Order: sequence, then structure tokens, then C-alpha cells
Amino acid sequence: MMKYEAYLKAKRKVEILKDFYNHLVVYIIINSVIILVLSNTFGNGKPDFLKWENYVTTFFWGIGLVSHAVYVLFTLYGRNRFLKRWEEKKIKQFMEEERF
Repeated sequence: MMKYEAYLKAKRKVEILKDFYNHLVVYIIINSVIILVLSNTFGNGKPDFLKWENYVTTFFWGIGLVSHAVYVLFTLYGRNRFLKRWEEKKIKQFMEEERF
């Protein structure tokens, strides 16, 4: 049983890391397109990459990406006793709800 638990923990860590990588790839692709469009790269005029308005979405989404990265680092490499207790509490809660 211990081997199966270790497998489940490892699988969860891989899923957390995979979710972050997916978030990062979507961030890069979408924000690249947004910046290129807002900078008038595809228009008739001269592209303008110096306007700060072109980077607002990138900045605020970047805050979310950094917080996601902190969560991933905390989960994978930190001694996250609080998070583990919370997860165990929620698992017990959901299991009890399923009984009734």
C-alpha cells in the first residue's frame, strides 16, 4: 500500500508541474499575439512596441503566472504541512459527504 501512495503523490506532483507548464505556454502564445496585434505589427502603419498599453494584459496575467509558480514551488519543494493538512481535511470531508 505504501508503494501505491508514493505513486499517487508522485503522479499529483507531475500533474501540478504539467498544469504550470501548460499555463506558461498559453501565457507566452496568447500574450505574444496580443502584443503583436496591439503594436500594429500586422497593420499598415509603423509598429509601435514602446506604448505601455500594449503590455497591460501581459503584466497582470504575469502576476497570476508568478503566483502559480510560487504555488508549484511550494507544493513540490516546500515543507507544506499546512497544505497537506488542508488536503487531508478536505478529502475526509468529501468522503463523509459521499457516505450520506
